[in-house]
Amino acid sequence: MVSLQNSPSIHRFPNSFPQVLILILSLDRTGRRQVLMIGVIAPCISLIGPSSTSFAAENKKGYIPVSDRKDGYEFLYPFGWQEVVIDGQDKVFKDVIEPLESVSVNMIPTSKQDIKDFGPPQQVAETLIKKVLAPPSQKTKLIAATEHDVEGKTYYTFEFIAQAPNYTRHALSTISIGNGKFYTLTTGANERRWDKMKEKLQTVVDSFKVFNV
Repeated sequence: MVSLQNSPSIHRFPNSFPQVLILILSLDRTGRRQVLMIGVIAPCISLIGPSSTSFAAENKKGYIPVSDRKDGYEFLYPFGWQEVVIDGQDKVFKDVIEPLESVSVNMIPTSKQDIKDFGPPQQVAETLIKKVLAPPSQKTKLIAATEHDVEGKTYYTFEFIAQAPNYTRHALSTISIGNGKFYTLTTGANERRWDKMKEKLQTVVDSFKVFNV
């Protein structure tokens, strides 16, 4: 097991390990507050060796596809990234040299049938960024939030920046609902490498698809 405890891409809160993150979304259309338990993030990660069976053969040059038939989602990640394990996250792949370059997928149960039930893209994105996707000590900025449909399913995709004292992460997230779950995929890179990485990361986000299981 390889410890990546000092990686700046892993959110840590000094007085609580594991830390349970709670996202309280704004009032939905029924006027009720929706409280979502985002999961547990542990302070250590372990690298998974080449025997991992979580991904299939490469089907696009420069990327490896992930297809989770149990949880009903798929996406691509850049060739060369390695799978790591974080409690509370379903899948995480990252570049072990550039620790801010990663992609993660998180799922939580929901009774909602459509992401639109939580509100418009900008409102939902701002709440997720401030409450879940960046530590409260970081300064965040939402750059853009959009909505699109794929095979009848609605996705919100948004771009944001999270600024820490010693680095700034530029990130993309996409969220959707299916199979009674709220799915969140997030990928990003250090701001200094954004121009080099943005097309790759956009491919990752665009490849994310939720399917029925």
